Amino acid sequence: MADYRIAPIDRLGQVEQVQPVHRREAGSQFGTMLQREIESAAPQQQESFSVAFSKHAMARAEERGIEVTPTLMGQLASSVERASAKGATNILAFDATRAFIINIPHGRVITTMSQEEMQENIFTNIDGAVLLK
Repeated sequence: MADYRIAPIDRLGQVEQVQPVHRREAGSQFGTMLQREIESAAPQQQESFSVAFSKHAMARAEERGIEVTPTLMGQLASSVERASAKGATNILAFDATRAFIINIPHGRVITTMSQEEMQENIFTNIDGAVLLK
């Protein structure tokens, strides 16, 4: 049988020593990196929806006695958000007493109608309807 010998490895002295990272520090670094990623992704995930009235829509609201309150503006913004999520571009947002035609990409109320006017009208050029909540 042949005689085999293992030669000594001289390179062991050349290996760099790495400082150990404690679990608490590693967790903190991970948490910081995760938070940074969440914050950088947040603008794409959380779009802010706002609504404005065109001059025409504001004049119509005044003529028809439709009071534009912060509550109404919140309801309209919520309608725009929900309709946008479904891909709508022009919606009818309504309740029992009033209706609003809203252009979603511009976040603009185009016109308003009172309850009496809703009974007489046909709504065209809309691709969605949202019940105001």
